[in-house]
Amino acid sequence: MTTSHFRQNIYKLLDRIAETGIPLEIGGKGRRFKIVPEVKIKKLAHLKKRSGLKGKPEDLVHLDWTSEWNG
Repeated sequence: MTTSHFRQNIYKLLDRIAETGIPLEIGGKGRRFKIVPEVKIKKLAHLKKRSGLKGKPEDLVHLDWTSEWNG
């Protein structure tokens, strides 16, 4: 798409990018530009799933760790 065509239809094209999520390439005078919609990533999306403790949290409170402690 040429820059002049983009300039004439900027609002329609930006709406289309927002709705479809498909990037738009614009070219003119030997240069190319790409408009890409921002994808928000959840903060916790990159966390790895770990195996956790099995049991009740109350059981952990009452464990005797005195033999492990080197205070």
